[in-house]
Amino acid sequence: MNQKIFEMGLSTETVSLYLLCCGIADSGATLSAKNLLEIWNASPEAMNTSFLELENLGIVLKIISDGKTHHIYKLTNDDDWNEYM
Repeated sequence: MNQKIFEMGLSTETVSLYLLCCGIADSGATLSAKNLLEIWNASPEAMNTSFLELENLGIVLKIISDGKTHHIYKLTNDDDWNEYM
């Protein structure tokens, strides 16, 4: 987890999703929307919105997608993060 996430002015849900992503990645599990939905406590739409924000900022990178709802991500190095959308 990179502390920089707390300085970027992101919504609580987006920061929460980032923290969940870090936990999933640290556990060695696949960083997928499916795995996150099992522990996400807001709506799937809210998770999708937060993922889009993280993607736009370069914090996560979608590496595999079926074009529908099955996406796999990876966390990026904070040097690759865009601080402004």
